[in-house]
Amino acid sequence: MKTNSLKNTTLSVFICIIASIICQAQTSNADFWNQVRYGGNLGVSFGTGYTAIQLAPQAIYQVNPFIGVGLGLNGSYVKRNFDRRDGFANDNLDYSSTILGGSIIGIANPIREIQLSADFEYLNVNQNFEDPQFRDDNYWVPALFLGAGYVNGPVTIGVRYDVLYDDGRSIYRNGLQPFVRVLF
Repeated sequence: MKTNSLKNTTLSVFICIIASIICQAQTSNADFWNQVRYGGNLGVSFGTGYTAIQLAPQAIYQVNPFIGVGLGLNGSYVKRNFDRRDGFANDNLDYSSTILGGSIIGIANPIREIQLSADFEYLNVNQNFEDPQFRDDNYWVPALFLGAGYVNGPVTIGVRYDVLYDDGRSIYRNGLQPFVRVLF
């Protein structure tokens, strides 16, 4: 029941944001698109038996010089294979994972060099284990990040904290995450 309530609330907020952006676009289409900034995050990580690729584009409508709201997409793929000769204690945890979802983003710049942000992500996690003793899993997980960063041109470097972090379900190792956001 709690999950359905969260889904309904998320959908309602998403619809309200989209409706307000569409209404704004109708009043002045050219001005609207001049106020949209594009960017996001790209991540690639390789290691012994490990590959991770992430693509997270974002579009932010700059309401005024201090406030921006927008939407983002998130897609990532992780594959982990251990070499049995390495002797890992958990060497049977070979798996692949695909994560797809979206986010609603709010940013505020109280001064030019400081950016405060709130990002609500809702992600679908699909895990496939190679060892049949582990059950494949597919589930949705929410994350609400509150963050702060230093702005230098189109780049913001900062840290954010997931206030909904759940050690058993969250896709991140812990609730505290560094970030780099680039918006043009």
